[in-house]
Amino acid sequence: MPLPNPPCDPEGCCAWVERALDGLYEGEVRASTRFRGGQTDADAALASLDVSGYARRRNEVWPPGRRGASGLSPWIRHGLLPLPRVWSHVADGPSRDVSKFRDELLWQEYARHLYARLGGASRRSLRLHPVAQGAWHDPWPRDMRCIEASLDELERDGWLVNQVRMWLASQWTVRGGAPWREGEDRFFRHLLDGSRAANRLGWQWTVGSGSAKSYGFSRWQVEKRAPALCRECSLRGACPIQDWPRENGRDPVPEPPTLALDPDLPETAGPLERVRQAEPEAVWLTAESLGDADPALAGNPALPAIFVFDEPLLRRLRLSAKRLVFMAECLADLATRRSLEIHRGSPESVLQGRALAATFTPVPGWRRIASRIRPAEVRPWPWLRRPHAGSLRSFSAWRRGLPASEATGVGPSQLRLPAS
Repeated sequence: MPLPNPPCDPEGCCAWVERALDGLYEGEVRASTRFRGGQTDADAALASLDVSGYARRRNEVWPPGRRGASGLSPWIRHGLLPLPRVWSHVADGPSRDVSKFRDELLWQEYARHLYARLGGASRRSLRLHPVAQGAWHDPWPRDMRCIEASLDELERDGWLVNQVRMWLASQWTVRGGAPWREGEDRFFRHLLDGSRAANRLGWQWTVGSGSAKSYGFSRWQVEKRAPALCRECSLRGACPIQDWPRENGRDPVPEPPTLALDPDLPETAGPLERVRQAEPEAVWLTAESLGDADPALAGNPALPAIFVFDEPLLRRLRLSAKRLVFMAECLADLATRRSLEIHRGSPESVLQGRALAATFTPVPGWRRIASRIRPAEVRPWPWLRRPHAGSLRSFSAWRRGLPASEATGVGPSQLRLPAS
C-alpha cells in the first residue's frame, strides 16, 4: 500500500503514524520527548558533541545534568550517523576521553559482527542459561524509585543511559529470576536505538548468559551514580537491593559452533566493493540505513528512494509507537531533499520486479528479502572494522582478531552494554 510522505512537524508526524500505520504499534502515538528523527537533527547532535569528560561522567545517571553519555545512539542505530563518521568526529578531543568513547563505538561494532554471524542463534544463551528463580512477582517493581525513574524514561523518551540498562537487566534476571529474553524484548519494544545486535548482546553479557560472570545490581550503584533517587525513595529505610544479589544458578549450554569460527565470511561481511547486475531505477532503504550517507543512496544521487514499513514484521513485534514516529521523522526529513516512496506491506511483494540499488545490511531480514528480490546493485556496508573469521567468544577475542592497524588506539574494555 503506497503512503503519502509524512509531514515534518512533530504533531503532524504523529498524526501520520496514527493514520498510516494503524494496527502496527502499541501504546499512545507520541514522539520521544528528547529525540527527533532525521538527518538534520542527527547532524546537529553530532556537531554539538564534546567528549571532554566522557571517561569520568559516562556512567552518571541522575540528575540528567550529571550525565556524560553522548545520546547519539538512536541516530547511530538507524544509520544517520555511521560509526566511521562518529569515530572521526571526536579525533581532536582529550586522549583519555577519545579512547573511552571509541572503545564504546567498537562495542557497537562487535555487537554488529556477532549478530551478523549468528543471526537468530543470538537469541539463545551463548554459554550459560540463567535459571529462573521466580523470586519477585514483578522483576521491575515501580515502588523502587530507581526502577520507577528508569522505566519512566524508557517509556517516555525511548532511551536509557548505559548504566541504567545494566541495572534493569540485572534486576530483571539476576535478582528477579525472570527469563532474560522477555526482558530483552521489553527493551526492544521501547528503545529508539533498539537493535537485536546491541540490545541482545547487552543482555547476554549483563545477566551472565554470554560471559563468565553476571552483573550484580545493588543500592551501592544507585547511591554512587544517582544518590537523589535513593533519597526520594519510599523504601529507603527497607531497601530490597541493600546487599549484593546472590548468584543464580546457571545451566551450561552448547556454544553455537560459529561463535569460534566463521565458515562463510563473505556472507557475514558482504561485498568489498559495488556489485552491479543491471542499471537500478530506485534505492531501497531499510530501518538500518535511513541517512544521507547510506552508500546506495549517496552513490545514486538522481534516483528516488523507497522505504517499506514491513507490515508482517511490525504486527509481530508490536513496537512502541514512538519508535515508528522516530522512523517517520527520519523519512519526512529525507523527503525534503530526495524523491521518496513509502509503502506499507510485505517488502518482498512491494519490491518484487523492480531494479533496485541497495546497501548490504548485516541482519538476517535484509539477507532474506534481498535473496528474493535480487537487487540490481549492492554496495558495501560502512563497517567501522570489517569482520574477520576468528573467535567472537568475547570482545577481547574479537579485538585480537582485528588487524593490528584497526585494533589500536582504544583502551581496555570490560564486559558491559554497548554504548548509549
